[in-house]
Amino acid sequence: MGRRLVPLTLDNLQDLPRRCRSCVFWELDPVSGEAAVKAGTSATEKEAWISAVLLEWGSCGRVVYVDEVPVGFVLYAPPAYVPRATAFPTSPVSPDAVQLITAWIMPGYQGQGLGRVMVQTVAKDLLRRGFRAIEAFGDARWEGPACLLPADHLLAVGFKTVRPHPAHPRLRLELRSTLSWKEDVELALDRLLGAARKEPALRPL
Repeated sequence: MGRRLVPLTLDNLQDLPRRCRSCVFWELDPVSGEAAVKAGTSATEKEAWISAVLLEWGSCGRVVYVDEVPVGFVLYAPPAYVPRATAFPTSPVSPDAVQLITAWIMPGYQGQGLGRVMVQTVAKDLLRRGFRAIEAFGDARWEGPACLLPADHLLAVGFKTVRPHPAHPRLRLELRSTLSWKEDVELALDRLLGAARKEPALRPL
């Protein structure tokens, strides 16, 4: 099974689920979002948002392909680009964090570790860009696919609750913690390969 995680751009936006391509729940404030839906301009607003974030901040998402079929995506950005975030009772997102906006995996591909791979990929990207953490508003009463991620799922992939709330807790993931297991494995491999090579010791002068 070949799988790829590709940066989200306007070119592959059409590979997101139809409902997500035109959803502006996060990208606009509640009043503007409702107006866009009524006017039928939400898809255009979504494209404009992604274009603006790409130009001003850089990569803001990943699309997951398995055997060249798009099966999921993740979207993230600094809270300044996410107007809806201020409407939550557990806001604001911490200044050293990027907001995990939303993510989705096709039902037939869930439970295969793709969610964890997505989080690790985002963590690597943000660590390179100098961020310490990623935060998200979870849905503690999640019943099905929606714009908010289930709080239980976020906890399962390593997030910790920083602002509890009966409906919309804010959760945080320290980015380095998501990569520590990988670093441990790489270190063990380095030691193993180093022992196998038996490099000669340096002689004292």
